[in-house]
Amino acid sequence: MMEKDAKIYVAGHRGMVGSAIVRKLEAAGYHNLVLRSSKELDLRRQAETEAFFAAEKPEYVFLAAAKVGGILGNAGQPADFLYDNMILEMNAIRAAWQNGVKKLMFLGSSCIYPRMAPQPMPENCLLTGALEQTNEGYALAKISGLKYCEYLDRQYGADYISVMPTNLYGKNDNYHPRHSHVLPAFIRRFHEAKENGDKKVVCWGTGSPMREFLYVDDLADACVFLMNTYSGTETVNVGTGKELSIRALAELVAKVVGYEGEIEWDATKPDGTPRKLLDVSKLQKLGWTYKTELEDGIRMTYADFLHNPMRAER
Repeated sequence: MMEKDAKIYVAGHRGMVGSAIVRKLEAAGYHNLVLRSSKELDLRRQAETEAFFAAEKPEYVFLAAAKVGGILGNAGQPADFLYDNMILEMNAIRAAWQNGVKKLMFLGSSCIYPRMAPQPMPENCLLTGALEQTNEGYALAKISGLKYCEYLDRQYGADYISVMPTNLYGKNDNYHPRHSHVLPAFIRRFHEAKENGDKKVVCWGTGSPMREFLYVDDLADACVFLMNTYSGTETVNVGTGKELSIRALAELVAKVVGYEGEIEWDATKPDGTPRKLLDVSKLQKLGWTYKTELEDGIRMTYADFLHNPMRAER
């Protein structure tokens, strides 16, 4: 259990996940947080990372820093996604271990599981089949990070745990027109279509893949819960256990945004993994379940988008 005055480093605190973890920690009364932007501390630089941990000596670490992106970014820049994420997480995890961090949480992604994994995907299906090609570089980096935590635990008794969230959305999401994930991309696209009076919006793929979505503040709640209650070498899935088609998601986002035009699907574009539902029974047995229903979460996210400076980016 983390003490309220414990020194806690949240890596990636300006990102969607990191900022949600900071909000949750502060709301729960944790007041001794160590925060550095990527400009202040580049975790890809080993010397910088080691110097930071040696100077600050955090007791707990939430490793939420990562290079992230949607299907376009992952498929087009696999070398960058593999290198940046691998170097960043290896530097941070090793420096944490070298400097006596009591407990570290590594944030992964559900894309670590095989493309054709059993559905819903249990934690033990990891490395039982081929990965989805469109985000293989990112997935390999995340698998390496969680395995490094597992090996440090096994070899040295380090209490380093990993959690695998499903698709996330919420406050401080990335709404970039080319580098965002599907839900924030839909929010931007339908909002701009409504503003421009467009009669039709064209979306990638067939709309048939099934996806699960978790509001990021629910993830943060689960992260703090697990940091305080869970130890073990096996990762923990974090999700809702519910899914819907991309087509249904598009229709729901259009409804929330107020776009009333036609939605057309471009089947020449890739769909990605056909289905990605997490088995969250392990987390439920530990005593945690999600709180925010999808339509409510999309409404809160759209309100955030309307005040997001990234709306101006093209």
